[in-house]
Parts: sequence; structure tokens; C-alpha cells
Amino acid sequence: MAVIGVGIDVVAVDRFAASLARTPSLVDRLFASDERVTRSGHPRSATSLAARFAAKEAVAKALGVPAGMQWHHCRVVSADSGRPSLVMTGTVLAAADAQGIQDWQLSLSHDAGIAAAMVVALG
Repeated sequence: MAVIGVGIDVVAVDRFAASLARTPSLVDRLFASDERVTRSGHPRSATSLAARFAAKEAVAKALGVPAGMQWHHCRVVSADSGRPSLVMTGTVLAAADAQGIQDWQLSLSHDAGIAAAMVVALG
């Protein structure tokens, strides 16, 4: 497989948490219901949500920031092991298909108040 795109993004957790507190509906606009909670059903922390938002931004960058991308069409899910992966539907899947992207690799990290994500689009 060839690398078609790479995206990276960082999010200041405090600033992201303040945005969520200021605009409570933002969490619903950015994340699908299964992204907002852990596998055990507990609400995700602002740090975890910030990392997932960074992943969505990184995907947009890897795709070349396609017009009309809807945040719910790019979901970050976790395997039982905790390893994150991406699930694409709708507008994001269409943009990926148009570029021949067949697989995604994702890495999330957070430390010292910063959440980061890197994605590699493969085709």
C-alpha cells in the first residue's frame, strides 16, 4: 500500500474543555453518541475528547480538507484492547474513496495539557 495522505493535529485540552463548557451542544455536533462515552458507558474526559477531535482534524488534513465534511462521518472507536481506529461514513468516506484510500492508521496521545493525533491514509 502507498501513503496517500498524512495529517497531524494538536489541541490544547484546557481551551477545548472551556469551549465545551461554554457551548454544551458542541459535543453533540462534533461527536457521535458512541464516541462520547467509554466502552463501560462513562462520559469521556475532555482530554479524551480533545484527542478524538484532533484525530478528526488530522483526517481532514490528510484528505486535503474536503468541502462539506461532516464531523459525525469520521468516528474514532476503540478496540477492546484500547487501540483507537477510524470508521468513515458519508461525506468522509466519499472523499476517501475518491482519493483511493483503503485504510487508515491512527495514533493518539495526550500529555502536558496537549492532545495530539496523527493519521496516515493508505491506498
